[in-house]
Amino acid sequence: MKNRHIKTMLLLSPVILARCGGEGTEVPDGSRPNILIAIADDISYPHMGAYGTAWIKTPGFDRVAGEGILFMNAYTPNAKSSPSRACLLTGRNSWQLDAAANHVPVFPPEFLSFVEVLGEKGYYTGYTAKGWAPGLAADSTGKPRQLTGRPFNSRKLDPPAGGISGNDYASNFEEFLDSRTKGQPFCFWYGATEPHRRYEYGSGVSKGGKKTADIDRVFSFWPDNEIVRNDLLDYAFEIEHFDKHLVRMLDILEKEGELDNTIIIVTADNGMPFPRAKGQAFEYSNHVPLAIMWGQGIRKRGRILYDYVSFIDIAPTVLEAAGIGESESGMKEISGKSLIGIFRSSKNKIADKSRDYVLIGRERNDVGRPGDAGFPVRGVISEGFLYLRNYKSERWPAGNPETGYLDVDGSPTKTLILNMRRSGESGEYWKYNFGKRSSEELYYLGNDRDCMNNLANDAGYNNLKRRLNERLYNELLVEGDPRAFGKGDVFDAYPYAEDKHRDFYTKFRKGEIKRADAGWVDSTDFETDIF
Repeated sequence: MKNRHIKTMLLLSPVILARCGGEGTEVPDGSRPNILIAIADDISYPHMGAYGTAWIKTPGFDRVAGEGILFMNAYTPNAKSSPSRACLLTGRNSWQLDAAANHVPVFPPEFLSFVEVLGEKGYYTGYTAKGWAPGLAADSTGKPRQLTGRPFNSRKLDPPAGGISGNDYASNFEEFLDSRTKGQPFCFWYGATEPHRRYEYGSGVSKGGKKTADIDRVFSFWPDNEIVRNDLLDYAFEIEHFDKHLVRMLDILEKEGELDNTIIIVTADNGMPFPRAKGQAFEYSNHVPLAIMWGQGIRKRGRILYDYVSFIDIAPTVLEAAGIGESESGMKEISGKSLIGIFRSSKNKIADKSRDYVLIGRERNDVGRPGDAGFPVRGVISEGFLYLRNYKSERWPAGNPETGYLDVDGSPTKTLILNMRRSGESGEYWKYNFGKRSSEELYYLGNDRDCMNNLANDAGYNNLKRRLNERLYNELLVEGDPRAFGKGDVFDAYPYAEDKHRDFYTKFRKGEIKRADAGWVDSTDFETDIF
């Protein structure tokens, strides 16, 4: 979605007008809204209580949704930490971010984050735990940048299970608030490391009091058994840990009298850390939870909206709310479209009919392919369909078998599926999660959110496929995507920020890197009889 120069006039109440200046408008510190961004690490839609997932309890998220807006069609352009967070911070799609389109990149110095801009414009900025990461971010002189503000990580707790961080997120938020100048507007980035892998297996049952029978549905591309269900409950237990700190942060804001004047954005950077989700380009890869609350800026609370929104819409929203015009921000041209118009609308279901699509894609994620190559994809979601172009369909989408399919996080579910194929029990799950993809894919999300029935070769969908392909291609041309100009190999040429990732494939094949050094994967995840 694009709005090249956002100059939205706010025509609501004087309260909102005072807080949301248009292009170049100066808004006094005392009336500028605070910003709290709560971003979990790896959650797929619909895994929050407000979406009807009963086996995950999220009163914090549900409160934000109930007192604000619950978005039913929110997507990250890229389902991996570094590029996803870069899109959110810059308002640009990942293919517009040069090296930052990749995972673990060197962040290009010419791209500013909106948090940096807020800091320059008088906001007090900080974060806890995971900000923009992983990768390296420095200015042109080599000085480290604070893309999400100053770190606040000193306060600790005893984690409720192995794999959960000892960072006391809410207490660190409280310390951040205590350290600012009274009355100064703030922007805080709560970057939990949950529910990122790894998990304490069985913790959802043993420590969370959950039951595997409570899960209403296991996605059809995984086997439905106790191993997978326990894995899902462990994931749920970590989501609930993220949410408990959100509850505490809401209480802190309420106690400080800051709740109504704070824009609270709750989401996750990408989909769940399971096969065929995180790092890929399917529904559960890019479709993420999103709820936004702003007591003094959202006209009608408790709405559920189906407008297509993207992470690239967050940066222009925050800038407009803070009274900072795009031209004065110093940021590279923003592709996203501010959500302020939705905030001031009272419409239900669809607030802005122009929000009828989102773009997604991927380049290089984790290690494991020859030549540090990625699996490039571009896609568009519109009219209830997901259309994908796989530019290098001869490559392995989940990473090469001989290097452990390292574009998929290690997990009991992953190892189970690989072992099922080897034992001859079932090869279908392997095909869904690790097999090669065709050059085009088309799925009707209305009855196939699991993306199991590829309609791309069905002649009955030729006109729709052509229409979606043209829209995708035209948008990529406008945005200057190298893939649209036949120059996409540039993304594979950008180096990893960390030496241990560079040329991993060759080092591994030579025995210079051992299986145990490849991250948390089972030793049996490395295939020897497929390639």
